[in-house]
Amino acid sequence: MTHLRSCALLVAAVAGLGAGGCGLISSDVTDFNLDLPDKMFSVDSTGWQIDDGQAQQFLGTSCSAQPTVCMSAASAACNNCSGECNAGSQKCDLRLDVSLHQAVNLLTEKPELQAINDKPVISVTVDSVTFEVTMNTLNVDTPQMNVMVAPVSVIDPSDPQAKLIGSVAPIPAGALTDGPRSLAFTPTGKADLVATMSSFKVPFNLLIGASLLVREGTPVPSGRLDATIHVKAHAGI
Repeated sequence: MTHLRSCALLVAAVAGLGAGGCGLISSDVTDFNLDLPDKMFSVDSTGWQIDDGQAQQFLGTSCSAQPTVCMSAASAACNNCSGECNAGSQKCDLRLDVSLHQAVNLLTEKPELQAINDKPVISVTVDSVTFEVTMNTLNVDTPQMNVMVAPVSVIDPSDPQAKLIGSVAPIPAGALTDGPRSLAFTPTGKADLVATMSSFKVPFNLLIGASLLVREGTPVPSGRLDATIHVKAHAGI
């Protein structure tokens, strides 16, 4: 009942703006919905543009005499990847980067916030962040995938401005989740997300970063994984 009453107060406050109100959401609105629209991410092997023949040749390359040969040869096998010398096998390993981002603009995604025209921040509570794998034809397990927040101009997960808020455990090849699973927050992850969302007039990016390692004798990745991140929150002023 409290939540319904708060939502009613919010609607009434916004409606009042059209009738010559003061341009603010009423100060007694202390709890309104701030759930984000679902954010969808895809890990698609076609983005790496892997040449299977070149990749197999690369993975069989000896780096015992010249470890740097792996770094220079990787670009012939794939895109958005790098090579490194495996100290144990003395063969080249292929590292495929996962770098995904989705923009969040609270002013457009939660239009009622446009009424708060003199507030620089709002008081946000993050109720949950969950992820759900809805389609998966990948033939390999995913690595751990890190979730970050960053200024909207930042699209590279390795950028120092990107703040790690949590991670998604590896997903087995072809597996789906049996419903939403909770993000594993870092010790400061929820606070960093709250701080980012509290400055509601400033758009930001949600980023996914990971690195998939391919070694000689393991499958070359193919297929695609689709996942959705759900952010549920509420706020007051």
